[in-house]
Amino acid sequence: MQRAKAKLTYVVPLTLFIIIILLYLNFRNVIEVAMIMGTLPPAMVGSIWLMYLQGFNFSVAVGVGFIALAGVAVEIGVIMLVYLNQAYQEMLKDHNTQEITTTKDHVLQAVLHGAGMRVRPVMMTAAAIIVGLLPILYGTGTGSEVMSRIAAPMVGGMASAVILTLLVLPSLFYLWRSSSIKNTQRNGVDIQSC
Repeated sequence: MQRAKAKLTYVVPLTLFIIIILLYLNFRNVIEVAMIMGTLPPAMVGSIWLMYLQGFNFSVAVGVGFIALAGVAVEIGVIMLVYLNQAYQEMLKDHNTQEITTTKDHVLQAVLHGAGMRVRPVMMTAAAIIVGLLPILYGTGTGSEVMSRIAAPMVGGMASAVILTLLVLPSLFYLWRSSSIKNTQRNGVDIQSC
C-alpha cells in the first residue's frame, strides 16, 4: 500500500501534466487550457460526495478512478469547447461578411447555439458511463471491493462533470469572449446609429 501510494504521488501529477500538454497542443491557447483544467476540481466534487456516502477511504483503486474521471471530464470539456469555438467563429465570419458590429448579445447567442449542439452527446456519454458502472459499483462477488472503488469516483464525478460541462464551461467561454467586445446596444437602440 505504501509503495502504491508513493507511485501515485508522481503518477497523478504526471498524468495531469500530460493532459495539459495535449490540451495545449490541441488548442494552442493557454486560456482555453486553463478553462478546462480549472473545471477539473469542481468535477471531482461528485466523486468525493459519492465516496463519502459509500464510506470509501482513499486507496490506490480510488486514485485510479480519479485518474480515469479526469480523462473523461477533460474529454467532454474539449468537445464542448471545440463546438463553442466553432459557433463563435461562424458568428464572427457571418458578421464580417455582412459588416455587422458584434455585440455581447451576439456572443451569447453563439455560445447558446454551440452549447445546445452538445447537450445530447454529453448527456449520452455521461449516462452510458454511469449506467455501465452502476453494476460494478453495487456488485458483489470476487474482486468487487476493488472494482467498486474504481467505479465510485467515475459515477459520482460524471454527475458533477455534466453540470460543469453544460453550464460552467459555456459561461466561462462567454465571459472570456465577451470581455473583448464592447456592447454597443443599450435598451434595444444601436448607439452607433444615434
